[in-house]
Amino acid sequence: MVIKPMIRNNLCMNAHPVGAAKWVDEQIEYVRAQKAIDGPKRVLVIGGSSGYGLSSRVVSGFTAGAGSINVAFEREPSEKRTGTVGWYTSVHLDRRLSEAGLPAITIMGDAFSHEVKQQTIEEIRRTFGTVDLVVYSLVSPVRTDPDSGVTYRSALKPIGREYTERNLDPIKGELSQASVSPATEEEIEGTVKVMGGEDWALWIDALREANVLDRGVRTVAYSYIGPDLTFPIYRNGTIGRAKDHLEATASEITQTLGTLDGQAFVSVNKAVVTRSSAVIPVVALYLTVLFRVMKEKEIHEDCTQQIYRLFAERLYRGDGTVPTDEHGRIRMDDWEFRDDVQAEVQRLWNEVSEENLEEITDLAGYRHDFLAIHGFDLPDVDYEADVAPDTVAAPDA
Repeated sequence: MVIKPMIRNNLCMNAHPVGAAKWVDEQIEYVRAQKAIDGPKRVLVIGGSSGYGLSSRVVSGFTAGAGSINVAFEREPSEKRTGTVGWYTSVHLDRRLSEAGLPAITIMGDAFSHEVKQQTIEEIRRTFGTVDLVVYSLVSPVRTDPDSGVTYRSALKPIGREYTERNLDPIKGELSQASVSPATEEEIEGTVKVMGGEDWALWIDALREANVLDRGVRTVAYSYIGPDLTFPIYRNGTIGRAKDHLEATASEITQTLGTLDGQAFVSVNKAVVTRSSAVIPVVALYLTVLFRVMKEKEIHEDCTQQIYRLFAERLYRGDGTVPTDEHGRIRMDDWEFRDDVQAEVQRLWNEVSEENLEEITDLAGYRHDFLAIHGFDLPDVDYEADVAPDTVAAPDA
């Protein structure tokens, strides 16, 4: 079939197999051009099929020579329907790492479950013995507690009062007013249960008790704070409560890892286009403005560029230290929150309208990033060609 993007409510419902492979290859090409890192060698990435998790596998593999195990919940393709983009990217990255002589395994399943944790532990024992880095980059709208069996759902809502702000449909280029009602206590609790640090801690406990963590192990989870413009819906909303819990969990995990001389960190990353960020109200408009400003100042980073800097200049900088802020967080959003960047973002935000949207924002760059992470809008890919959905792109794709 000829595969074209199917987009609904800022979600891309399909993926292009050849394009997804091409996108992975672009990330690998960038990383291979960078300076090598004396970093981890045996990596577990929980949620490594897209976004910062996928980039963590690419960076650790192709700059530090690390083998990796990826745990992800993705839908495989059928004869009539494409798989999720994370299925294609995981399969292709596994192959590229294997071609480079690096162990690469993907476990498809519910990372919240005890069963998948045990399956992963057994794979670590077979493949590595122990791991020296655990990346927690899991993003999901729902989580079933493995002990109680209760299913929790996350909510993208403000707390305390309704939030109204301009929203952007980046595909149509249309602005509208978005109003979001305040969250209930149940929705707040559900969001913390799904997106907080509880499952991260369960993973580390299970790995530690199974003796598959190396001495000096490091674990990092990814977070975001965001600007004042998005605070009501993000950091001061339900997601923010979950992120607060995630950050508090890092301190608890560090204590748990004390006997192994291990450490846990939360890396606060910059705003980028991911499958999850695309559906947060207001964020798309902020990103189009931010990208314009940061590209003009030549400090823009995508996921892989950001993770390379995280590994090279923070987690594995060479002197054994990991620079953090007063709350113990690694601040990879430092360039985004430079005073000159945010001042210019605020100026453009005040001026933007539907009439000048294309002129004063980087709407085209946002659209490209959004399509590219699903395998579309990439050079040297024939999007008119007949492609079977269950095709795994050839090695030279």
